[in-house]
Amino acid sequence: MKQEWIALSYTLSAKKKSSVRVTLWRRLQRLGAVTPVSGIYLLPATDSCIESFQWLAQEVDAAEGQAVVMRVSGFEGLDYDGIVALFQAARQTEYAEIDEQIVAIEERIKNDGTPSEKTLGQAQDELVKMKKRYGEVVATDYFNSYERATTGAKLDKLGLLLFPETTPIPEIPYVKTADYQGKTWVTRPQPHVDRLSSIWLIRRFIDKEPTIRYSTEVEVGEIGFDMNHPNAEFGHNGPLCTFETLVKAFQLDAKGIDAVAEIVHQIDLNDERFVHPEAIGIDAILRGWLLENLEDPELERRGLALFDGIYQTLSHRS
Repeated sequence: MKQEWIALSYTLSAKKKSSVRVTLWRRLQRLGAVTPVSGIYLLPATDSCIESFQWLAQEVDAAEGQAVVMRVSGFEGLDYDGIVALFQAARQTEYAEIDEQIVAIEERIKNDGTPSEKTLGQAQDELVKMKKRYGEVVATDYFNSYERATTGAKLDKLGLLLFPETTPIPEIPYVKTADYQGKTWVTRPQPHVDRLSSIWLIRRFIDKEPTIRYSTEVEVGEIGFDMNHPNAEFGHNGPLCTFETLVKAFQLDAKGIDAVAEIVHQIDLNDERFVHPEAIGIDAILRGWLLENLEDPELERRGLALFDGIYQTLSHRS
């Protein structure tokens, strides 16, 4: 498999303070760079990685050092799989460190029997920090390590232990997609994450030719969703957001749908049940759109494109 890499090599004067060297080293660690050859730091040749190395080279120049950034196709005696293995090994080590912290908290909670409010609070604070660290590792997991999913699942499990769900998940009656074709679906204006994702779900998996209407009222024969109206058929149910309710009601099992549902839940309810680092960026994008005061059709158009991309990424990862 052909792959271009971006490489950085630099030297600093021996007279330079060690703090400059440490700063550069930490920056390289945060970028997830590996060293296939002594003195050479490597990243995939993506636009963001190239830009990161270019900025680092400028910092080296500012410190009166010398730096060179170059594209390479490989190294003698080290093929594509060998280089990928270096990235995977680095990320595996970082995921393993998070796993060890998870085990330590679980054992502490288990040994305490019924943990005190202080002990539980400390564990919850540690979980928040671990989620942040997990997001940093995921950002540099350029080749989707297997441990990415397993560590994420462990964090989810720990989250349920430390933030127990007090509201039982209700039974959602099954409905047939055949009975919901060519319908008019109504939801509130200025849709945010739950409604935009639900519109995407309706258009892509439920109704082949839907009409989406934005209103606070539901007319006879229309299907209301995610709105406070007595005739709204689909909405929040217990701890489930509208997107999750639709998935369960229509028993949708397409690859990647559950992961999308978890991201929507995380952004919409923010109850610590799930941890997806992508949610932070997605939430920022959606909030930015609302600040632009976009018209509902434009929000829908952008939302469809956004969730198409999210789904494609998550379905392939699954």
